[in-house]
Amino acid sequence: MGSESEDFSRWGPKHLSSVDWHNADHRRCVSACLVKCAYILESDRQEKRQGSQCLAPPWWEAFSFKLIYQLIDEDDNSIFGAIYQYNPPTYTYHRSIDGSPQFVFAFRATLKKEGSIFRDLDLDFNVIRNGLHESSRFKMAMKAVQAVAPVFGSSNVWLAGHSLGAAITMLAGKNMAKRGSFLEAFLFNPPFVSPPIERVVKDERVRHGLRFAGTLIKAGLAFAAASDNHNNSKGIEDSFAVISGWIPCLFVN
Repeated sequence: MGSESEDFSRWGPKHLSSVDWHNADHRRCVSACLVKCAYILESDRQEKRQGSQCLAPPWWEAFSFKLIYQLIDEDDNSIFGAIYQYNPPTYTYHRSIDGSPQFVFAFRATLKKEGSIFRDLDLDFNVIRNGLHESSRFKMAMKAVQAVAPVFGSSNVWLAGHSLGAAITMLAGKNMAKRGSFLEAFLFNPPFVSPPIERVVKDERVRHGLRFAGTLIKAGLAFAAASDNHNNSKGIEDSFAVISGWIPCLFVN
């Protein structure tokens, strides 16, 4: 089986020779490609350390982007994201009319390789327990977004991520929205907690038992939190009101 780099070199953005930034499908395609590029950057880094020279071509150049910064996790030194700057050959139009971003922050998914898998899985667990915001990786991502967006304007900055990267994207976008900065965001297959019971468990009786147990657990948690929710409902409503203007683009398959 070929490497991720080889696979990507086959299905890369060859089909999209030009980008219409007002076309939703083109915007999705570009953001997905840049996220995949962030994934390939770390994959190739690990392969290169092992002596492999199968480096992926810089597909971001096909869309007139340049890689200006790699986000590196201080705990395992893995590349978990990348910042791209849009740099078309000529500027004969105004960006606000064109609809293109000036910067795209792209965050990769969990990479199942020795150099990053343990850290990535730990962060996946943090997503489940709602603790991703406490991680050094998210804090680094948030710091980078906060350094760029206020300077260049929220309309010029996009966020994009896949799976674990989508969780980082969603959390960063929400935090920026709370500050009054609404960034366009693309979430590809964000993680979810509910297990795929229908696919994993074949016995119908076992599936029924798991569904019933899950219902009881959810009901118990709801009952236990009822008083707190009643006391904090005003604060929650205020929080939703603050971020209600931020509408990320969600894609699942």
